[in-house]
Amino acid sequence: MKRNKHLPLTETTYYILLALLEPGHGYVIMQRVEDLSDGDVRIAAGTMYGAIENLLKLRWIKSIPSNDKRRKVYALTDKGQEILMLETGRIRKLERLAQNLGI
Repeated sequence: MKRNKHLPLTETTYYILLALLEPGHGYVIMQRVEDLSDGDVRIAAGTMYGAIENLLKLRWIKSIPSNDKRRKVYALTDKGQEILMLETGRIRKLERLAQNLGI
């Protein structure tokens, strides 16, 4: 099977996609990433919004309607979920390989 040209994802992108398994706005995404990574990954606002713009262009996320007019809320698209699943599978394969080698 040929690997998707977008893989591997950066750690930041992977965490953002994980965070968007539930829709959220930028600040919520930043908090979720920090929580999911046990504080190992912290995203600055500028990095966050640059990543959001890139993910919107790739159509891995989309802006969805929100009751709060001051904040844009984002959600994964089907394509974004597919990329997330492919990357998760790739990481799991690496883990299995390492375990088989006794690492």
